[in-house]
Amino acid sequence: MTQIDEVLAGNRRAIARTITRVERGGREAHTVLAQLYPQTGHAQLIGVTGAPGTGKSTLVNRLAKAYRDQDRTVGIVAVDPTSPFSGGAILGDRVRMHSLSGDDGVFIRSMATRGSLGGLARTTRDVVAVLDAAGFDVVFVETVGAGQSEVEIADAAHTTLVVTVPGLGDDIQAVKAGILEIADVFVINKADHPNADQTVVQLRTMLNMDPHMGDWRPPILKTIATAGDGVPELVDAIEEHYVHLASTGEKAQRDRARARSEVLDILRHTLLSRALDGLPQAEFERVIDRVGEREMDPYAAVEKLLKQKVA
Repeated sequence: MTQIDEVLAGNRRAIARTITRVERGGREAHTVLAQLYPQTGHAQLIGVTGAPGTGKSTLVNRLAKAYRDQDRTVGIVAVDPTSPFSGGAILGDRVRMHSLSGDDGVFIRSMATRGSLGGLARTTRDVVAVLDAAGFDVVFVETVGAGQSEVEIADAAHTTLVVTVPGLGDDIQAVKAGILEIADVFVINKADHPNADQTVVQLRTMLNMDPHMGDWRPPILKTIATAGDGVPELVDAIEEHYVHLASTGEKAQRDRARARSEVLDILRHTLLSRALDGLPQAEFERVIDRVGEREMDPYAAVEKLLKQKVA
């Protein structure tokens, strides 16, 4: 049995090894993904984003347990900050999810952002594809928690949860323009705080002012993840949204949008790599020096480098 066959059979060690190969990138990763890709498209993808300190990991931990109670298998991709020393993920999410570690129906993988913006690592989608092909029913993708820039998750998930908490001074600072627009479900976590109801009112007011509201109106749910309060209702809201996507045809539209976004991301990365490949490093540094000394603007610098590459 090949490693690909073992992944498709759900072998955990094979899944872990394959994810490591995928994260390394390069031709080997592309070969693996090409073999796995036809077996993807079955998992329900749930994105979880929001500012640091909102309790995303604890909430994902509770949601995973709820889905396991339904006898559904769960994959979790937790995008952590990059360690400034090792370059790897700072494994805070996996520490907080330790209660799931003995469950064979749950697979947790932490990833480092390694400088990627938008809340996801560059190979996050590839890791999700491996878990999808391995047969996990539900795959959670938890973003790094950097705030308003984390809108990429909307292109990677069927349902996006935006998590905030009351008592931040500006109670809705984590869900301003951008983040507000990607939410399929809003979660007010740590709802035992006295300002929880006020936060709900503020969010509802913002939603009422949104001119782009479609057929789906994002519900606002209160949870206390540490105690599990509100989690069953949150699962119901996620499932209701997933049914809505399927019944309206929006799921197919989102799947196509996700494919488009993924192809464009890979295209940008590939074109950049090819543009830089073979470019004389000394000439590149000279151009950078000229830009730094204001002798050349950045656009002219890129044109010069591209012309040299073509030549």
